[in-house]
Amino acid sequence: MAKTSSKSTTSKAEPKAESKAKPKVKATVLSLEEASEEALKKLQALGIEPELQSELEWCLGSYRFDRNPSGLYEKAAQALAVLNQEKSKKTKGVTAKFIADLEKAVKPA
Repeated sequence: MAKTSSKSTTSKAEPKAESKAKPKVKATVLSLEEASEEALKKLQALGIEPELQSELEWCLGSYRFDRNPSGLYEKAAQALAVLNQEKSKKTKGVTAKFIADLEKAVKPA
């Protein structure tokens, strides 16, 4: 016959430590106009592509006047290409999130 212990082994369940996971950052959905403005600000801050900067400014003004996005899509795509090159050079301020937001805005619906 097997011996059984006379003491009852009741242990209080320890509460699980709450995980302190960082909240996921939601991707910001920018309009084409907002994304183009952000790209322009970034180009100006980096001091690169002055010709593209002026063309992007002109396209923004044109878009605000007639709401025709064709030129703005083209120049925003060019800015995206330039900023992707700067990201590959590890330029400070050109983040993956910034590039992703810009790509989402530039991609036509």
